[in-house]
Amino acid sequence: MLITYDVSTITPAGRRRLQKISKLCQNYGQRVQNSVFECVVDSAQLAKLKNQLINTIEKEEDSLRIYQLGNNYKSKVEHIGMKESLDVEAPLIF
Repeated sequence: MLITYDVSTITPAGRRRLQKISKLCQNYGQRVQNSVFECVVDSAQLAKLKNQLINTIEKEEDSLRIYQLGNNYKSKVEHIGMKESLDVEAPLIF
């Protein structure tokens, strides 16, 4: 899935919300743009993350979008340019 957000940072509270939303998303996926995260989650994780995000944003000031790409998401994402993304489902070899 893809999560995008736009948080009003005019006030200190807005800047705190932005940091909190960023940290929540980092717990479930990788940042691919400033306010865009790619996440591979199951339905329970999605429900938990969505609930946490909804409880964090201010609906009158902020915007949150969640795109569910499905199981064949790799064929739906094209990356051009620098900062190649990490394959979160690949084995980690050190």
